[in-house]
Amino acid sequence: MEKHDVTIFSPYPFEVGQKIYIDDGRRKGDWEVVAIDDLKVMLKCPVSLREFEFNRFCYFVKDEKEIEWPRKDS
Repeated sequence: MEKHDVTIFSPYPFEVGQKIYIDDGRRKGDWEVVAIDDLKVMLKCPVSLREFEFNRFCYFVKDEKEIEWPRKDS
């Protein structure tokens, strides 16, 4: 297999009680994390106090390196 420059993402490790700001997209704004599980995150708007459950959507860049791509184990 050929090697390519690959960006590796990991799920963001949310914590209950965490105050976050999303700076782009349809969820833009201030939120408080009120619940988390493997698939969902529940966020509360600090202005309206409404709570919303979303599929986990935040990831961060864990690494960038030259690796085999596509990987056989994916």
